[in-house]
Amino acid sequence: MILGIDPGVHETGWAVLDGAPASPRLVASGVIRTLPGVPLPLRLKAIHAELAVVLAGHKIESCAVEEMFFTTIAHTVRATLQARGVALLAIAQAGHEVHEYNPKTVKLSLTGSGRAEKAQMQTVVQKALGLAAKLRPNDVADAAAIALCHLRAGRMKGLRVLDSWGARA
Repeated sequence: MILGIDPGVHETGWAVLDGAPASPRLVASGVIRTLPGVPLPLRLKAIHAELAVVLAGHKIESCAVEEMFFTTIAHTVRATLQARGVALLAIAQAGHEVHEYNPKTVKLSLTGSGRAEKAQMQTVVQKALGLAAKLRPNDVADAAAIALCHLRAGRMKGLRVLDSWGARA
């Protein structure tokens, strides 16, 4: 099973997927919400505690986390980086390796375009997982997309790479 995480201090989305790349299925998903008025250390503690429960509650084989990308709102970047650090800590404490994917890579993997819009990503995730409705909130859909990207990347690692003359590279 693969755990995908879309870290954020206000909302951290997570999704557990199982199955082969051609037929993945959603096992569980959720969002960890923290309140803006609560001191940041307590919010981070809550994120860590809830992710630890998710990790302990499923037979996780691999974890995929969204890499940070740059934005212009410095306080948002700082808080998101701290939430991401807490997620990485929870994964490490559970003894799992972390695989990281930037948003452009996730979009490219799922849609063929690194510039796919949020709605398109949600539709692709819904169809790939055979869901009756789109995953909500967006953070949960993003976590599922990250897990799907990792599932597909794992499939690609098993392929032999040949150069233009057919020799193994």
